[in-house]
Amino acid sequence: MKEIAQGFKDLHISQKKQDILVGVLAGGISCERAVSLKTGRNIIDSLSASGYSAIFIDPGQDGFIEKIKKIDIAFLALHGKYGEDGTVQGLLELLKVPYTGSGVLSSALLMDKTLSKKIMVKENIPTPEFFELLDQDLPGLVKDTDRRIRNGMGYPVVVKPNSSGSTIGISKVVDKAGLGSGIREAFTYDWRIMVEDYISGRELTVGVIGQDPVALPVIEIIPRSGFFDYESKYTKNMTEYIVPAKIGKGLTERIMGLSLTCHQLFGCCGVSRTDFILDGDGTPYVLELNTMPGMTSTSLVPMAAEAAGIGFHRLVEIILDSADLKIR
Repeated sequence: MKEIAQGFKDLHISQKKQDILVGVLAGGISCERAVSLKTGRNIIDSLSASGYSAIFIDPGQDGFIEKIKKIDIAFLALHGKYGEDGTVQGLLELLKVPYTGSGVLSSALLMDKTLSKKIMVKENIPTPEFFELLDQDLPGLVKDTDRRIRNGMGYPVVVKPNSSGSTIGISKVVDKAGLGSGIREAFTYDWRIMVEDYISGRELTVGVIGQDPVALPVIEIIPRSGFFDYESKYTKNMTEYIVPAKIGKGLTERIMGLSLTCHQLFGCCGVSRTDFILDGDGTPYVLELNTMPGMTSTSLVPMAAEAAGIGFHRLVEIILDSADLKIR
């Protein structure tokens, strides 16, 4: 894994650190604000430690556009709606401010779980069976959905908001009795939700970083509760992480290759994370891609980077380098 770190020996951005002001955009107005604030604080501390001039900008507060106009580069640390859905990326392009991470189209596509999975199916990328529900408050919605599940993928299923992250609003539903509450919970966060086949297996994730994208080591996620929900994700000691995952060389290469394929298929830039489920037959299924992975103390991309010999400060610089002092 040392060769991964060696590939990032020289970065364009680090040669100009004395001449640029970096604005770290974090917080925002989505339901993932709390996680975003943690990510943002970690990033601004790291940039300062590495010798960059950096300021904190919260789009959830008044006056943030005037602050953005004063910076040279925006380091995006926003999660959820209005952060990783292409909205703020479009604003920054209008203001001609270079920014980290993926562009408008990639961000919007991958925030839309249903649409991105439709593209995966068209491109023959294995992903669990799914269908969409709309918040039309139709009488008999639970009954109709239950019938559709029983006639198709069968229980258990996962019910999730279409455009939310951080496992917010997600439920594992094992029978009709829990379907109504799962649907209501998901609709709390979005007017479109997804019902997805629950595949029992090992949860894996792979980060991809750099302008010339490189896959980081595979991480296996083992939640103590048996389901990787919000509590398991953000509470220390609730989940065990194994990096690199003990899945054999051939399967490791296949999953890392799939991560790179997905990263490039959707036009991602700088950083992404692809989540998988590995079934009992050894088939990896792509669950989703994240274009703005968390950078907290329990986050997965920093964990994988560390295993590859890339410390947190260097990882932040690699992501910053994706802005490359230019507008896409």
